[in-house]
Amino acid sequence: MINTANGMMSTSSSSANAQSPGLKTYFKTPEGRYKLHYEKTHPSSLLHYAHGKTVTQVTLAHLKDKPAPSTPTASSSSFGASTGVKSAAARWLGSGNGSRALSFVGGNGGTKSISSTSRIGSLGTSSSSTSMTNTNFDGKGTYLISNVGDAIFISDLNSQEKDPIKSIHFSNSNPVCHAFDQDAKEGHDLLIGLNSGDVYSVSLRQQLQDVGKKLVGAHHYNKDGCVNNSRCTSIAWVPGGDGTFVVAHADGNMYVYEKNKDGAGDSSFSVIKDQTQFAVAHARYSKSNPIARWHVCQGSINSIAFSFDGAYLATVGRDGYLRVFDYPKEQLVCGGKGYYGAVLCCAWSMDGKYILTGGEDDLVQVWSMEDRKVVAWGEGHNSWVSGVAFDSYWSSPNSDGTAETVMYRFGSVGQDTQLLLWDLEMDEIVVPLRRCPPGGSPTYSTGSQSSHWDNVSPLGTLQPASSIRDVPKISPVVAHRVHTEPLSGLIFTQESVLTVCQEGHIKIWMRPGIAESQSSNTELLSSSAKDKLLLPSKIGGSSYKQ
Repeated sequence: MINTANGMMSTSSSSANAQSPGLKTYFKTPEGRYKLHYEKTHPSSLLHYAHGKTVTQVTLAHLKDKPAPSTPTASSSSFGASTGVKSAAARWLGSGNGSRALSFVGGNGGTKSISSTSRIGSLGTSSSSTSMTNTNFDGKGTYLISNVGDAIFISDLNSQEKDPIKSIHFSNSNPVCHAFDQDAKEGHDLLIGLNSGDVYSVSLRQQLQDVGKKLVGAHHYNKDGCVNNSRCTSIAWVPGGDGTFVVAHADGNMYVYEKNKDGAGDSSFSVIKDQTQFAVAHARYSKSNPIARWHVCQGSINSIAFSFDGAYLATVGRDGYLRVFDYPKEQLVCGGKGYYGAVLCCAWSMDGKYILTGGEDDLVQVWSMEDRKVVAWGEGHNSWVSGVAFDSYWSSPNSDGTAETVMYRFGSVGQDTQLLLWDLEMDEIVVPLRRCPPGGSPTYSTGSQSSHWDNVSPLGTLQPASSIRDVPKISPVVAHRVHTEPLSGLIFTQESVLTVCQEGHIKIWMRPGIAESQSSNTELLSSSAKDKLLLPSKIGGSSYKQ
């Protein structure tokens, strides 16, 4: 339980990451107070650290309406999205032996193995003889996918239940990165990259439908590291790429895959002649998968991110450089070196004009695509910056949407356990920020940058590290300690801000006004339910069963 008296939080949970009584359950911003709504965690009995601990990352997955009804295969019982999955999770999630990859752990700790052609891809189900199929559950909803230890956990974002509704375990390696394609037309929409270099694609909806009972077929790429045996570091779907995705590795290479190819052909590439130079090699045969290799840098690629239109791909790495590529043309456009050390994370603004980076120099850097250089440094973290993101749902409380000056809100988290929020006003931008439409993200006007680039640095130039005197400094509008463990990421939604620590504990902070409106709605529903309970007794004296 969480006690929010006096704005302080204490917990009686047996979680390995018990919260400190000194953490507040809210933080103040110029537009109001963000409140801790609920948390997501995982049963410690489900974890196995045989392969060492990994840093937790979180992916937000929004499933739309089911394209077609599924054929009932077992039980005729129907479960709602808010009850069926929770009930299945409560009955089937328990301590498991972790002896199978992608195994669904049964309450008795056993697994039923099913033959597989892959060492890491062996799958299992619960050994219980009771079948449970959620035949009417179409999967519609919003979910959180997170990796902790040797497991992938899937949680229902809109449920206040702490525990996940599904766990997937890997026997010979740890999952380290994942990505979801909200616009996938058919087939698989979830990617999972492993520490071994292996990559899987699966259908999230099928997994949710078969929770606790059935296996979900997985496509396996780079099987047993046959193409690249270095660790997967980041993975991303290509926006509008119709099933194309990119996997970055710890050896400085990226590979482009097509999800509908089985990769049975020859997947070898030519030898890299110069490790210091960017180079792209294509597969020798049309049936090969991956279809291309991008050699980006020496050392690890730590993170990759596509601009929202898919035109540009940003990478950051151990060598301290941000690199921006024209993805369709396979060309290096621009980039530059951070102030100090490795760069760990990056994120694009919705309009594609700015890129955020964070890393070992404790700085949040703002890079301009128009100027091809860093234009602002954010100072406020006391340790490495591990996650950055723009808040595309935020609009300035003092703006009516007609001003020519665009203000950006973005956030950052670090190993100092702090969440920082920043406001950035760029006077030179003349494209007005359009307010967020109901249920969606704000939209922006886009223009050609090529005319401005003619007067800047040559195409493909990597800028040296800027002098500390040459870059404007900005300070955060909010600095709040949100976890007791170092943080690894954050996500902005229309209703909340999500923060996650390296140990896999997630907190959902509701935006100003959202929590109050939900509380009032709850009170209205509660009073309405009381009226319904009293009405039958007044009329006929019959009892009401909930």
